[in-house]
Amino acid sequence: MTEVALAVRLRGLLDDLQPSTRRVAEFVLADPERAADLTITGLADASGTSQSTIVRLCREVGLAGYRQFRLALVADLGRRAGESRPAELPGDIAEGDDLASVVAKIAFADARAVEDTGRALSVPALEAVVDAVVAAGRTDVYGVGASGIVAADLQQKLHRIGRVAFSYPDAHLALTSAALLEPGDVAIGISHTGTTIDTVDALAIARRSGATTVAITNAPRSQIAQEADHVLLTAARETTFRSGATASRLAQLTVVDCVFVGVAQRTFAASQRALEATRDAVRDRRLEHRPRSAAH
Repeated sequence: MTEVALAVRLRGLLDDLQPSTRRVAEFVLADPERAADLTITGLADASGTSQSTIVRLCREVGLAGYRQFRLALVADLGRRAGESRPAELPGDIAEGDDLASVVAKIAFADARAVEDTGRALSVPALEAVVDAVVAAGRTDVYGVGASGIVAADLQQKLHRIGRVAFSYPDAHLALTSAALLEPGDVAIGISHTGTTIDTVDALAIARRSGATTVAITNAPRSQIAQEADHVLLTAARETTFRSGATASRLAQLTVVDCVFVGVAQRTFAASQRALEATRDAVRDRRLEHRPRSAAH
């Protein structure tokens, strides 16, 4: 198992687990301290499953058995105990929460998403994506809804440093663009769940066209991950109250920033010239650069 926290792996796999295996994962995520104290028999009883189900979950997260699972869980708890804030806030945002609690829970979830994504992100996969974008004649970025906002952010960042990049809020335009990509081009699909049909289809077409495909997703076994040559994992948790929430977008934006900075660093001189040129182009669009009479 890599340095990715066990809780992050469990959350990323939840939607792909069988119902009984998912029940164990949800029990562990809801009460990791209790789970870490239980034997395999105790965890099976507490989660209403069987020992074989728990062994299956261990293998799902890449561990040989329950002993390694407990050690990983204890390591998670130890790392969180060393932090200055609690590992978890109690529960999701509830109907009766006061506004102060809502603010605290949102701030905690957003900060946790960024930190966990930083731990989950594979540096070798990131390096491969940066290499591909640097070498690409063109980069297409696909995403809809909240992920579409992130796709537009990556497109404008790459464009600011002189890279040819496009994002498509319209699904039909994304599909037709993907069909025109060629070997050497890059297509990046962004989907928290990895199951957004429009994004998955665009990435699949881009792959058939010969482009290098990249998925930015929270679900490592999702359909979009299967269509990708490289997968960059996020580690945010969405809930009933906060589907498409800020936490998932912040996690995606963290990955986007890592890709952008990696590309800009690799092409430092050209990127600096492009940034200066684009900054100069909009400099007089700020109020402080207008005559006072014009500002009024």
